[in-house]
Amino acid sequence: MAMSNINLAIVCVFVVSFFHLSYGQDSPQDYVNAHNVARSQVGVGPIAWDANLASFAQNYANKHKGDCQLVHSGGPYGENLAGSSGDLSGTAAVNLWVGEKANYDYNSNSCVGGKQCLHYTQVVWRNSVRLGCAKVRCNNGGTFIGCNYDPRGNYVGQRPY
Repeated sequence: MAMSNINLAIVCVFVVSFFHLSYGQDSPQDYVNAHNVARSQVGVGPIAWDANLASFAQNYANKHKGDCQLVHSGGPYGENLAGSSGDLSGTAAVNLWVGEKANYDYNSNSCVGGKQCLHYTQVVWRNSVRLGCAKVRCNNGGTFIGCNYDPRGNYVGQRPY
């Protein structure tokens, strides 16, 4: 009897740890932390979570639950979108955007080699100080993640930092 209680306790700890780790990559603080790591690397101040932006992001993400299409909202905020055919964590989405850093040339203030870098520049845009993100699992099993930034970034002719 004591052995089965120990086994049950081990299983419970494993299950709780698994769900905690899964959630831990999608919490507001995880989105903020992932952004602030990238921002600190280029000397930009921290960004803070904003419930209004998160609500905007969640409402927009919910609209794409049926199709998982990465189409920008056209709203009043800066916006980064990420998607996957499977599960994608919020932290992984931010890391995808930050991964575009290699495509950004600060001296020319442009993306190099015809590659994408504007997700990265929005993450580190010095004037963007508020952030709200949301994630939905789509009907097709995919993931739709959106982050909104206020004030928006990526103004032509301006450097992100």
